[in-house]
Amino acid sequence: MIRAMPVRHVRTPPSPIVLRRLAAACLASLALASGAAHAQAPAPGRDVESLLALARERNPEFASMRLEAAAARERPEGAGAFPDPTFRVELMDITNAGMEASPSLNPSKIGSTKYTVMQMLPWFGKRDAMREAAEADAQVAATKVDATWLELSMRIKSAYAQYYLASENEKLTQEVLELMSRLEKVAQARYAGGLAAQQDAIRAQVEQTTMRTDLVMIEADKRRVSARLNALVARPASAPLAAPERIRPLPPPARLVLADLEERARARNPAIAAEAARARSAGKMVELADLNRYPDWTIGLSPVQMGSKIAEWEVMLEVSIPLQQGSRRAKEREARAMLDAANARREAASLGVHGELSESLAGLDAARRTEALAATSLLPQAELTFQSALAAYENGKVDFATLLDAQRQILRAKQERLKAQAEARMRLAEIERIVGEDL
Repeated sequence: MIRAMPVRHVRTPPSPIVLRRLAAACLASLALASGAAHAQAPAPGRDVESLLALARERNPEFASMRLEAAAARERPEGAGAFPDPTFRVELMDITNAGMEASPSLNPSKIGSTKYTVMQMLPWFGKRDAMREAAEADAQVAATKVDATWLELSMRIKSAYAQYYLASENEKLTQEVLELMSRLEKVAQARYAGGLAAQQDAIRAQVEQTTMRTDLVMIEADKRRVSARLNALVARPASAPLAAPERIRPLPPPARLVLADLEERARARNPAIAAEAARARSAGKMVELADLNRYPDWTIGLSPVQMGSKIAEWEVMLEVSIPLQQGSRRAKEREARAMLDAANARREAASLGVHGELSESLAGLDAARRTEALAATSLLPQAELTFQSALAAYENGKVDFATLLDAQRQILRAKQERLKAQAEARMRLAEIERIVGEDL
C-alpha cells in the first residue's frame, strides 16, 4: 500500500528588491514623521525668553567661550605640577682601554655604566604661585563666558524690542489704513450729497497710499530685525518667527536706584571681575619673580653597572645659582609694572561701568516718562480731538484737512508710546548687561 506523504509549505525569503523597497518605505515614513514633528514645533519669537533659551543652546560664539573656559580650568593642575623627571645613561670606557676586548656599546662588556634618574625641585612656594596665577587666568576665561552671554542676551533683548515695535507698528498702520478707508467712504458720501468737495475723497486716497508705503517700510524693517534675531540664535536668516505676544515688563522704580545698581555691578559685572582676576594673576607673578631669587634643586640617584651586576650606588644633588642679578631685577620690575597696570585697568573698568550705568538709567527713566505722558495725556487728547473733528466734519463745520490732521495726531501719539516702550526695554537690557543679572 502506498501512503501519500504530507505536503510541507516552505516559506521563501523575500527577494533583495523587495527588501530594498521595504527599507525605502520605512525611511520615507520616518522622514515624513520627522518633518511633521518639525512643522508642528512652534516657532520662537512669542516672547524674548524663548529666544534666549535657544541662544544659550545654539549660539556658536557662546559655545566657543564655554569651551575655552573649560580648557582654562585644566591649566592650574599642570602649572603647579613638578617638572618631569629625567633619565640619563652614561657608558664608561666603551673602548675597553687596557683590556683585551674590542670597543662595545653593550653595558655588560664595557668598563661601567651609570644610570641616573633626576628630579628638579623648585624652591618652596614657586609651584603654588604658578598654580594660583593659572587659577586667576582660568577665572578670567570664566568671566569671558559671562560677558559673552550678557552681551548676547542684551543684543537679543534689544532686537526683540525692535521686533515688537515693528510688529505693533504694522498692526497700527493697518488699523489706520482701515480707518482711512472708512473716512474715504464718508467723504464720497458727502461729495455725492453735494456737502463736500471731491478733493476730500482724493486726499483720503492719497493718505491710504502713504499708509501702504509706510507698511512696505515697516515690513522691510521687520524682516531686517527678524534676520538679526535668527542670526543671534543660530537659525537661518529667513526662518519664520512667531508674532510677538508680549513685551518684557519693566521692574519697579524701587529696583532701579543708582546706588544699589552700582553695588550690584561691582559684585557681578564681568569686566570688573576679569580685571580683578588679572590683578590677582599679576600679583602672583610678582610673588614668583621674588621667589626666583632663591635657587632650584635637582636630586638624582644613580646605580652603576659593572659587567652584569650593579656594583655601586651614587646620589647626586644639584643647585642652581641665581647670579644674573640684572635680568632678575628687570623681571621683578616688569612684574610689578604689570601689577600696577592691572590695578589701573580694574579701576578704569569700574569707572566705565558706573558711567554706562548712569547713562542707561537716565535713558530708561526718560523713556518711561515719555511712555506715561503719551499714554495718559497725549493719546487721550488726540483721540478727543479726532472725535470732535469727525463730528464737526460730518456736520460741515470743519474741512477734511482738519480731520486728517487729527487722525495723524493719534497715529503719532501711538507711535511715540511704542517707541518709548521699545527704548525703555533696550535701556533695561543695557542695564542688565552692566549689573550682570536680570532685573
